[in-house]
Amino acid sequence: MAKAFVLINADLGAEDELVSELKKIQNVTEVYVVYGVYDLIAKVESDDMEKVKETITWHIRRLEKVRSTLTMIVVEE
Repeated sequence: MAKAFVLINADLGAEDELVSELKKIQNVTEVYVVYGVYDLIAKVESDDMEKVKETITWHIRRLEKVRSTLTMIVVEE
């Protein structure tokens, strides 16, 4: 299974709204609000790495209140 963790910077105060939106996206399996440099972490999983990349590029990064992302693709478990 292909997996990636996406670290997300959000607009100020938009964390809860983004959690709701992220949970609706297919292939997003977990979402957490965190403290530190990033505001949220989303786990993306699929049987195909291309679907993981498409989810990040065309769905997560295009959400209106997402300022920036950093993607970490899981190499092996």
